[in-house]
Amino acid sequence: MTALQMDIKVGGITPQIMREALSQARDGRLHILGKMAEVLSAPRPELSPTAPRIISLKINPELIGKVIGPGGKQIRELEAMGAQITVEEDGTVRIFSAESASAEAVRDRISSITREARAGEEFDGTVVKTTPFGAFINLYPGQDGMLHISQMSEERVNAVEDVMNVGDRLRVKIVNVDDRGKIDLIRPELEGKIAPREARPPRSGGGDRGGRPPRRD
Repeated sequence: MTALQMDIKVGGITPQIMREALSQARDGRLHILGKMAEVLSAPRPELSPTAPRIISLKINPELIGKVIGPGGKQIRELEAMGAQITVEEDGTVRIFSAESASAEAVRDRISSITREARAGEEFDGTVVKTTPFGAFINLYPGQDGMLHISQMSEERVNAVEDVMNVGDRLRVKIVNVDDRGKIDLIRPELEGKIAPREARPPRSGGGDRGGRPPRRD
């Protein structure tokens, strides 16, 4: 008790009674606080791992579709990790979970899915697919880049598999991200030693006959 209502219509409430009541209330309050301090002397820096969590984060609204996924597939996979998720049109994402570990795992996954790669960044990537013209390198969950065959070695590479195979790990650097989000890569140690892909002249024998005289029948 910290106060007494003064407009009560009860006779016999003297100032002395009020002082004694407030003093007793103070003693009781301090006793309770003392018992609480014996159990927990200061607020915990973090909530208990088993305490429910609400985590909010902001993403680029243009990337909401990556969180939802085709037909809601991605968000269902995220919620299967032990959380409920709401996504607002302005890019606000809220994660509700009964456990901090689940909430944080979902947050990290969403951050990874919606991360926007930038030119100049380097990654230790994994080759996930090879083609006649290059290799697709996974940079982080949900994001691959293309390492063109012309950017793999100072020497001419006849086949991608002569240099790398699916599952190989290698260091790559982003040299360009186009308007569609497609990523071009290079091996950092080759930067400055080989011509950038866009600057390379067309190979001889291509579609342009390059001044070859007309064919005679």
